[in-house]
Amino acid sequence: MENIYNFLKISDTIATSGQPTSEQFSAIKKAGYQVIVNLALPESPNALKDEKQIVESQNMQYIHIPVVWENPTIENVTEFFSVMEANNDKQVFVHCAANMRVSAFMYLYRHLCQGISDNDAKKDLQKIWIPNEIWQNFIEQVISIKK
Repeated sequence: MENIYNFLKISDTIATSGQPTSEQFSAIKKAGYQVIVNLALPESPNALKDEKQIVESQNMQYIHIPVVWENPTIENVTEFFSVMEANNDKQVFVHCAANMRVSAFMYLYRHLCQGISDNDAKKDLQKIWIPNEIWQNFIEQVISIKK
């Protein structure tokens, strides 16, 4: 699992990463994950054209929420929150191209939906990156709407 690009275990039931290879989805399944959430676009770097089929052939559920890097939306993050809440009794693996979209969405989910302190939730975000201006503005917008 640690060989997956930008892999980060958030909790016993949630892990995140950049784009896994088709072979790495087998390791994800063996590690007990039941749901795969993909926030990358189909044309993102290293995207797998047949990712849905690869994931479903491993008997895992596949959910795709394409998030445009330059324009994340409130609808995207709201759908993500709903998916995470609906699957909070399962092991969920969330990825995008580089774990940057995911780390921002996961920070917001943990802070706003799970009640984790801003500082604690931000630590995992900052293990991956410091959000650029577009993403920092988006994060602040979501927090102002959802609090």
